[in-house]
Amino acid sequence: MDINSKVFEYVEKTFGLDVANKYRDFVDITPVDYIRINPLKINLTQLKEILYRNYSIEIQEVDKIPGSAIVKYDNDNLIGKTLEHTLGFYYIQSLSSMLPALILNPNQNEIVLDLCAAPGSKTTQLSEMMNNKGTLIANEIDVRRIRALVFNIDRLNLLNIGVINNKGELLSKIYDNYFDKILVDAPCSSLGIIQKRGEVTDWWTLEHSERLHSIQLKLLIAAIKMLKPGGEIVYSTCTLSVEENELVLEKVLKNYPVEIQKIQIPFNTISGKTEFHSNKLNDQIQNSHRILPWEIISDGFFIAKLVKTDTTEPLEKLDLPKSELKLIDFTNKQINKYLIQLADHFGIEYEVFSNYNFLIKGKDIYITDKDWHDDNLNYFNRIGTKFGAFDSRDKITLHSNGGQVFSDYITKRTYQLKSKEDLEKYIAGSKIEANELDFGQYLIKYENYTLGTAIKSPDGLKSRFPKTKRTQKIEFR
Repeated sequence: MDINSKVFEYVEKTFGLDVANKYRDFVDITPVDYIRINPLKINLTQLKEILYRNYSIEIQEVDKIPGSAIVKYDNDNLIGKTLEHTLGFYYIQSLSSMLPALILNPNQNEIVLDLCAAPGSKTTQLSEMMNNKGTLIANEIDVRRIRALVFNIDRLNLLNIGVINNKGELLSKIYDNYFDKILVDAPCSSLGIIQKRGEVTDWWTLEHSERLHSIQLKLLIAAIKMLKPGGEIVYSTCTLSVEENELVLEKVLKNYPVEIQKIQIPFNTISGKTEFHSNKLNDQIQNSHRILPWEIISDGFFIAKLVKTDTTEPLEKLDLPKSELKLIDFTNKQINKYLIQLADHFGIEYEVFSNYNFLIKGKDIYITDKDWHDDNLNYFNRIGTKFGAFDSRDKITLHSNGGQVFSDYITKRTYQLKSKEDLEKYIAGSKIEANELDFGQYLIKYENYTLGTAIKSPDGLKSRFPKTKRTQKIEFR
């Protein structure tokens, strides 16, 4: 790939000819695939054996990042087409992209925000690190990208995420000194991923990078205002430009009560620049890290961790309408009798429902962790995942997402698919012959994988595998 002369000249002028030559050479190398294992569903040893046995895919653990693996052999390019991928056992994600969440290091007792969330690689990683509990809010400005975000949340069966669709900088008019931790993985000019996105070399200009600087600065300032004193922000981009990284940090250090913390990254990095175009920058910026792509055999990245040292002046609050929605627990009369019926039907211990809260929107029911909380429920596009819906028989029809969530607790009305042909029919949303079954709903499994739910009627066993997942190409081996 020939890189734009403006890109080469910028890298040479900023980092030197040796770095520019290595950069040019690296973008011609075929990108390496990495995966992040979902610890809520499987461990690396199990996944490694399954991928090799079923697809001849070889993966190898990356010791420096827990729960990650490099794809060593995938001759048929199947890593994104396996049944295990569709069922959320792993996420295809660059190694560099896993670092910001690891550095933020949230836990389930903290209130956490991912300010620029889609398509969801870091959001889902944060959720897993929080053990799928507590309160995680994911904001995305682009409504089209919300679909990808929600798809990945559902694919990995995550319950502790509320999704907002708004400009990130406007959220500071809702949340003031509120969050414990915030990830700002800002939109950027993508110079770190040019190896995978060759089109970047066609449109990159310094002027474009400078325009993005303004957006990035607004997002980071909003994050600072939303953060509690003592709270932490990780600011990251997948670009190499100083304008989008060090110069953004320089401005917030001058005007806001934050400090840049020292962090440890288990790969070779270069420190953030403290001088640029003969201008001296804040010495704290040397605590930030720039990852050059050939040092990690992955994407180029910039990462800094900031700590808020004092309160910030609140902005004028947005006048949000009072929420008509309410999260309810399993004892609430709106849902209690339906959960009792469902527990009896599937052989679920009723008390299991005490670990969750429910949100009713019309006939649809969503489920979230019992400790997820926010006062502005109307503001969210989505909270938790789909649990089920009220049906015409005055009962709950369990959604496939809900079936996967409660799979370990369901002791009755499960059905094992008998063949690969039945599996293909189920994934396609078709009907399966199962004459031995009584009418009603079932949890569907295949080789002990929980796939979702289905309903037996006189016409057969009708798949309720989600339509969004049916669009994914799956290779059945």
